[in-house]
Amino acid sequence: MKSYKNTFDTLMKEVNKVVVGQNDVVEQIMVSILCNSNALLEGYPGLAKTLAVRTISELFDLKFSRIQSTPDLMPSDITGTYIVEESDGKRKFKFQPGPVFSNILLADEINRATPKTQSALLEAMQEKQVTIGNETFELEPPFFVLATQNPIEQEGTYPLPEAQSDRFLLKIKVGYPSIDEEKEIVNKYAMEKKEPKVRKLLNKNHIIALQGFTRQIPIANDLKNRVVKIINATRTKKEIVQYGASPRATIGLILAAKARSLIQGRNHVKSEDIETMVYPILRHRIILNFEAERKGMSTDDAVTEILKKTK
Repeated sequence: MKSYKNTFDTLMKEVNKVVVGQNDVVEQIMVSILCNSNALLEGYPGLAKTLAVRTISELFDLKFSRIQSTPDLMPSDITGTYIVEESDGKRKFKFQPGPVFSNILLADEINRATPKTQSALLEAMQEKQVTIGNETFELEPPFFVLATQNPIEQEGTYPLPEAQSDRFLLKIKVGYPSIDEEKEIVNKYAMEKKEPKVRKLLNKNHIIALQGFTRQIPIANDLKNRVVKIINATRTKKEIVQYGASPRATIGLILAAKARSLIQGRNHVKSEDIETMVYPILRHRIILNFEAERKGMSTDDAVTEILKKTK
């Protein structure tokens, strides 16, 4: 297990060459990749959301694509389309793949795309395939969507439908840097220096192997039972939660806890893995009732309440 910890420590050091701080965010993106799942990064503009995703993609020898979401973006701009090709005086239809045919797809400002365009990603995110016309195209593994969104600019945005939001394993909150971190950012990017570069450390086969190993990490029955109780409490705690999480959240929390324990260099899941990962797993999956909103509670506050009740 020590070798795995060394691998992830090296990955973190490489990311820190470019992204100052945000270690929790980077760890949670890694968790998402180990679980072969998608992640949504939410934070104010200028907090290195796109930079973090791009830097992590550079560490892996994978095909990377970026979509800048805008209201006029069409589904075919993501999935691809058939074009007419002429050769030897004959015309035939040829499929032109879109940016979704990659390993890491960065959907920047996803909530700026229309619901129709957002739904074009649904099949790719869940089924790892794309259907165009009568044909279905498998996406080459590993495939995951890392999307970003801005929580404050609501004009000209389309909130993610619950069905699509649920396809993201984690909703990662990106916060402001500390004063020391901000000084380091200034020294790194406001002085006359070359932009730092990172090395490619892992390839496709390494990542698929790590994803398989993540699932094999053992979890004790009492911790498994606690996860089930936590998710069940989101459905029964009606005094603060109107709509709770589905079994997809139960599976996701167990997998995310396993991935975090692997990153930490442990060969078993601990209670702290569950308590750390429950926030990004649940914050986009529960809807608070009017009473909780009236009190000014956030979804993270509701998760804290639920954790206290399921000790």
